[in-house]
Amino acid sequence: MMYHSLFLFGLLALTSSLPCDNPGSNRELLISLNKDLLRSLDGQEGLPNPSVHLALRLSEFHNLLKEGEHLTRLTSHFHNEIQSFLSGNQPVVGRLALYALALKSSCYDLNTVTFIVGDKSETLLLHLKKQLEQEKEYITFSQRPLTNYYQYSLGVLALCVNGIRVNNHVVNKLIKAVENEDFKHADIESIDTYAMVAMALQCVKNVGCGGTKSNCNLHNAAEVDAALSQIKQKLLTSQRPDGHIGNEFSTGLAVQALLAMGSPVSECGASMEALRRDARGNKYHNPMAISQVLPALQQKSYLAIQSKDCLNEDDTLILEPTDPVVVLPSQTKVAVMVEVVTSAGTSTVYSLDVPKGSTLLEALHLLKEKNVGFTFEKESSLWGPFLSVVNGERARQSDRRYWHLSSDGTALTEGIRDFKLKETQKITLKITSY
Repeated sequence: MMYHSLFLFGLLALTSSLPCDNPGSNRELLISLNKDLLRSLDGQEGLPNPSVHLALRLSEFHNLLKEGEHLTRLTSHFHNEIQSFLSGNQPVVGRLALYALALKSSCYDLNTVTFIVGDKSETLLLHLKKQLEQEKEYITFSQRPLTNYYQYSLGVLALCVNGIRVNNHVVNKLIKAVENEDFKHADIESIDTYAMVAMALQCVKNVGCGGTKSNCNLHNAAEVDAALSQIKQKLLTSQRPDGHIGNEFSTGLAVQALLAMGSPVSECGASMEALRRDARGNKYHNPMAISQVLPALQQKSYLAIQSKDCLNEDDTLILEPTDPVVVLPSQTKVAVMVEVVTSAGTSTVYSLDVPKGSTLLEALHLLKEKNVGFTFEKESSLWGPFLSVVNGERARQSDRRYWHLSSDGTALTEGIRDFKLKETQKITLKITSY
């Protein structure tokens, strides 16, 4: 009875009518976010981002020239990155999946996309299918994927929207993980993962059941339905008073998942209002964050890729020239303590003053330059740089360890390049297993 009440409360919160901006204002916001993504393509550090391409292609507004240029970079630079991972026998299911989804969103013929392992050339989708089989086998013996369930479900979704039948045993691993609530980082539930699993399972259901229960030949249809119901309840009961589901950076995917599962998400509902409010406040300045929010704000999910035909697309989005913005360091300083907690449980605390508004990454560089024994290394990801080594201790995905970041005991929801230090605080870097 309690869960039923919570479910109804969450549903009402999502659909209830709140003061909603006028349609013209909302349209301007969508165009502004679209332009932010397009501009990010020119200033992009590292590899082109397939998630950004997905959002651009799912949008109602297009600059087909810039999208085409980005597609070319994906099929060269990002393709070569995946090839190097495959050649090194490294798990790459997440990258393969996002790449496949991005290409599909541009109506690219995926049968022409191949990778070579050894002396054998095989298509992207075949490699993705093999990667999922390896992940499934690893779960059988280790009770966890080689990568994580987010990447695993991305793989299922990418195969499904491209019309490839997903092995029932692969799908069953996702269903079992939902039943066991296995989607956690440390003790924090990953709403992003629940959302991606929902879209993957919903796609499998749509394909297997033809959209109707009466015409369903999906042999595990009941289990898929039960898992989807469990996820829907999880998402709805994870909604905060401010409208966000999980946190500010999981709400976009959560709304996408609810839309994919057929839950009504009102244009003026609490979650949509929360996304628009934070978008207007520039909370989503990271291109990866925008790429997950923009489809949700247009009430679309990644499942829309399945039926995309790339015909008669709007091509009127024009990027106005912008003057370069020069940000001068603040004359105001804030005191920051940085605590490093190792896997052995030992703790070392450092102190420094940084210009107000500095990013955490800038602060770490300043601390390293002080020559007080603090060192760090970073690696690149689609979200931006992340800490990989602190004071010589490495956190590796293969060991299921990462550097957990918190400020005054509260976990950070942004990465080291995005989180800004605006007041005195204690930043804790703790090696964490999951």
